[in-house]
Amino acid sequence: MRRESFPSFQDLPGIYHGFLGRQAVVDVDGPKEVVMPRMWPAWNAVLADELPGFRLVTAEQVHSHGIHRVLDNETTRQEVRGVDALVTDCPRTVLGIVVADCCAVYLVDPKRKVIALCHSGKKGTELEIVPRTINIMAAEMGCERRDIIAQLSPCIRPPHYEVDIADQIQQQLTESDVGEVHVSRSCTASDQESYYSYRREKGRTGRMLAYLAID
Repeated sequence: MRRESFPSFQDLPGIYHGFLGRQAVVDVDGPKEVVMPRMWPAWNAVLADELPGFRLVTAEQVHSHGIHRVLDNETTRQEVRGVDALVTDCPRTVLGIVVADCCAVYLVDPKRKVIALCHSGKKGTELEIVPRTINIMAAEMGCERRDIIAQLSPCIRPPHYEVDIADQIQQQLTESDVGEVHVSRSCTASDQESYYSYRREKGRTGRMLAYLAID
């Protein structure tokens, strides 16, 4: 299984992240509800090895602008219904988002120790899920926008898709006045060995797991 990390976060103490790509031995020829249970065993093994004892929180991902702030009193593992972004300042917490052409946007304020992870596809980008998440980090969690570091995951790009999602998100981040913006140049539809692509594989495919954690 391909595991990527990003130089933008590697030197930040107490911040852990990764982007887990194609699993060579998993049968992904099926709809999401069939394929996803096959993906989790390998993901769980990676998280258990890298972040033992951390709780995992994931989002249902319904292409909305819903955002959930993860608190200390929540369960050890959960999927939050009806949202596409997660934000927290709670230690020993892993945020998880799955993608297969959409962009996973990592947001880290290393000074306040606040993290967020957003699922931003065509609709989510139109609904400004990323700027809305940054607004919560600033208004509710005391973050200074200039302290926030943003990283965009691999995602689909033209000519394989009619919309340049990454370019639009990058523009939103610039307009949100975040301090640093880093963008992966990898296209999920161009690299079949490394990534799943919903469009290339006509919906019958796996997912990549983006995760971001704080201790």
